[in-house]
Amino acid sequence: MSPPTLHEIDEIALSDEDIVAAMRDIPGYLDISTEDFRQIYHLAHQRALEHLMAGLTPARLMRGGMTPLTGDLAMDEAARRIVASGGKGLPVVDAAGRVIGILTETDFLRRLKANSFLELMLRLLTDPASFSHRCHETRVADAMTTPVVSIGLDADFDEVMRRFAQHPGRSMPVVDAAGRFVGMLLRKDFLAALYRRSCTSMAAEVAG
Repeated sequence: MSPPTLHEIDEIALSDEDIVAAMRDIPGYLDISTEDFRQIYHLAHQRALEHLMAGLTPARLMRGGMTPLTGDLAMDEAARRIVASGGKGLPVVDAAGRVIGILTETDFLRRLKANSFLELMLRLLTDPASFSHRCHETRVADAMTTPVVSIGLDADFDEVMRRFAQHPGRSMPVVDAAGRFVGMLLRKDFLAALYRRSCTSMAAEVAG
């Protein structure tokens, strides 16, 4: 099921009775019909949502300063770089810096034929030499996920929602117009920013 777009976020349904009661509370005479009132509400709702979501772009929310992987890198070295990045995966780029894939913890499990990290640990304790050999000899290009779901720097709220819905991962690469890697957009950072923006908007309404 696709996530709702900005213009599909549900409005509170207004009955004619609600509208008439609200109009009575406004001093003076209002020469509009209940349908006119409902249309004004609809347009105001959409503008409020657009204002709320403005600024929630990958360019503002991404984490920069990450060094991507290359396809010829051995998986053991790739693992060290992913751990050092503080994330769960890193994109893989070609010689021009364009994103061609992504390597995550899930890719390691799949390549090492384990269903969970607990299973991987137990098998590693049993046969450490085998795992060391596989990680040293296997290249990133042979284990990465491709094609990768990426997002543009200036993508809007709807596009970010669609992209995250396309894959189960916790993050996705942010790319420039030429497809070159510039940062990572984490799902948790996007949701945290959305939550903060929503709270700020509600607080402003209460204060007003």
